[in-house]
Amino acid sequence: MEIRKGQKIPLNETFVKVQFARNAGAIDIDTAAFLLSDSGKVAGDEDFVFYGNARHNSGSVTHNDDDSVDLDLSKIPRHVERIAVTATIYDADKRRQNFSKVTGAVLYLKNSSGAEIATFRLENFTVETAIVLGEIYRHKGAWKFNATGAGFSGGLAALCNNFGIEVSDEMTAPPTPPPPPKKINIPPPPPQPKKVELRKGQKINLTKKGGSLGEIVINLNWSQPPKKSGFFSRFTSSGIDLDLACLYELENGDIGAIQALGNHFGTLDRAPYIALDGDDRTGSVAGGETLRVNGKFLSKIRRILIFTFIYEGAANWEEAKGVVSVKCPGSPELIVRMDEYGSSLHTCAIALLENVGDTFSVEKIVRFYRDSQEMDEDFDWGLRWTVGRKD
Repeated sequence: MEIRKGQKIPLNETFVKVQFARNAGAIDIDTAAFLLSDSGKVAGDEDFVFYGNARHNSGSVTHNDDDSVDLDLSKIPRHVERIAVTATIYDADKRRQNFSKVTGAVLYLKNSSGAEIATFRLENFTVETAIVLGEIYRHKGAWKFNATGAGFSGGLAALCNNFGIEVSDEMTAPPTPPPPPKKINIPPPPPQPKKVELRKGQKINLTKKGGSLGEIVINLNWSQPPKKSGFFSRFTSSGIDLDLACLYELENGDIGAIQALGNHFGTLDRAPYIALDGDDRTGSVAGGETLRVNGKFLSKIRRILIFTFIYEGAANWEEAKGVVSVKCPGSPELIVRMDEYGSSLHTCAIALLENVGDTFSVEKIVRFYRDSQEMDEDFDWGLRWTVGRKD
């Protein structure tokens, strides 16, 4: 079966081969696997399996000469919660190469007999030099696969640092003698763009200012459909009430939702370190609806799913023209447009913030669901939902 980015499937096989294929070319690509604990980091260098450490000491993960990765899920050590399989371009900066030049990229999952379990096409990359192809992770005592397809700049060194590996020179390039020192005038870095509009599936990391993240402000604004007059006005919607909300998962395993329904507005200075400012029932408030995340408590937050749902009114997403902005001191403002439309579906997952070790990555999702329960199940959150109302 062919799966899409962000899709999760159960793995019913004990043995899984992960194989990255692409059209032949002059770009040298290496694969690797990171065996991660629940902190999102490796426990030690032995949990990084690549061409220089081709077999994990447990025998559970093997890197092959053809750059495929074999996983024996029955042997995965207990401390490992997920395995991230990655691809990087060797010496990308010096060769001025990135994944926009790689065509026909496909990830294959195969069983022990070589039969395909699933395929995942990887496309629409631009400046990325490293990709997390997919993740195999534990879920309620079983193993699942997440089609990640997340691209990053910085190559193997950036991936290793993110997963807790200190990179040595021999991992990234053959040693070369240092050049003689020169006095040169270094021009200032180019100004950072004030706004960046995310495309679907794109991830961008927030930038720290002064060594820590400040307050992250997430805002939703939308438009009301034009009012109609006359005889037909009695048959048209009186308006749309969009609610901004989020699901959160903390590093200690606590999960929950921040939303106006049930008056779950959250708190900033204690768990869950997220707060909803208010509830705009008309779309006419200039500031829209706003969620705030206390960046000082980054280490306590694992992930946040930003979503919205139509509390009142017809499911007319196209006329609502919803726009979400993410502002963080030191980072350009990130814009997520709700430029896809979910027919009669009333809930939309907009963006996913994930803790990547020392900051948050922000990914555009824009995916529609019948209700919050269906969305929860798609992202493996684990909340129990009941019908709610506003006072």
